[in-house]
Amino acid sequence: MDYEEFIKQKEIQTIQTGFDPIWIHEILFDFQKALTKWAIKKGRAAIWAGTGLGKSVMQLTWAENVHQYTGGSILILAPLGVTAQTKAEAEKMLGLDVKICSSGADVIEGLNITNYEKLHKFDPSSFTGVVLDESSCLKNFTAKTKQLLINMFGRTQYKLCCSATPSPNDYTEIGNHAEFLNICTRSEMLATYFVHDSGSTQKWRLKGHAENVFFKWISTWAVMIEKPSDIGFSDEITKLPKLNMFEHKVESNVFDGELFVSHAQTLTERRKARRNSLESRCQLAADINNASEEMFLNWCDLNDESSLLTKLIDGAVEVKGADKNEKKAENLLAFAKGDIKKLVTKPKIASMGLNLQLCHNMCFVGLSDSFEAFYQAVRRCYRFGQKKPVNVHVIISDKEGSVLQNIKRKEADAKKMLNEMVKFISINTISDLKSETTENHNNNVKFKMPKFI
Repeated sequence: MDYEEFIKQKEIQTIQTGFDPIWIHEILFDFQKALTKWAIKKGRAAIWAGTGLGKSVMQLTWAENVHQYTGGSILILAPLGVTAQTKAEAEKMLGLDVKICSSGADVIEGLNITNYEKLHKFDPSSFTGVVLDESSCLKNFTAKTKQLLINMFGRTQYKLCCSATPSPNDYTEIGNHAEFLNICTRSEMLATYFVHDSGSTQKWRLKGHAENVFFKWISTWAVMIEKPSDIGFSDEITKLPKLNMFEHKVESNVFDGELFVSHAQTLTERRKARRNSLESRCQLAADINNASEEMFLNWCDLNDESSLLTKLIDGAVEVKGADKNEKKAENLLAFAKGDIKKLVTKPKIASMGLNLQLCHNMCFVGLSDSFEAFYQAVRRCYRFGQKKPVNVHVIISDKEGSVLQNIKRKEADAKKMLNEMVKFISINTISDLKSETTENHNNNVKFKMPKFI
């Protein structure tokens, strides 16, 4: 036995449990049809697609196929505020009826949807298929929701995870998806493809010989794309208007013991600078909002920012953590429809899953240190279906330095690494997708090993 044969024996095998597609609506774009058919044939799969590529219509089509094939009930789990949007899209675009459920008593034979907060009110044995919308909730392997999902749906035959592309160096998220989909446990994945890094039990890196087989293995149960051309289709239909980023700095007072204003260096200093400049930042954001009659989405990091902004902005509606879930969903949907013109909230409340393309203006009054949170917040408006240039105003204290420049650097680094990972994984799925549709499909996709490997 040579070395390659030995490694092949160690690979985790993925068993296909799906079936041939029964129903595909003509409204789906070619790349969406290909991905949906691929996921139906897999039976248990993950579609990691960039924001705005139509994950809703793909997961609804997958769910309807599983319903027609099994005759059973399907459960779609979604973030707060997304359930009503999904139901509306299903009816308008696909002609499908989706029941919004508060508990197991509401479930119908067909497509059902609820939010993750109500998961404990359902009996998993009632469903022949389950869909996780924004499945990045699996990211934290210690999270209560993640473990509940894995335990509840361990015996469910048909499963689909839909989310934006995961971080290219976040192997925990990939491992948790594999465990939920019954591909393997997270521990099995780590033992097969990874080693501890520098003696740390929390840091893992790919084994020297495992890079190729690891990403090839992922492609047997997941597809990852940032744009249709990643799998050989045209990008024409997904082109976006211009994204305009503006950085506004407000003057700060010197800290005690300082002779002049200096840049905050530590996390504690940055937080102090944000606290000290809270009123001036909120006032500037209010001035920008009140000078326009257009819709504005205002993102905060602190409760005090949120409450003050709501007072200063004419007609502003605040969605805060203390609100009841029903009130949060009601106000978020009203903003999505354009019934509310000025919204104030936090990324951790409204940055996942919502389609807010009617709005093309936003202000960041407070920024956390998470680039992912910033990216997802911007993408609520800057996504497929947006017709106007999106204006993003970042308002900071002058003690914080050039936050926007730092954001752009992080974005460039993440995009470069992600594009290489996407290219590597998608090259292994193209042969499967080619058989699903050939229209507008480019077979001449060149492959290079990702530089980060």
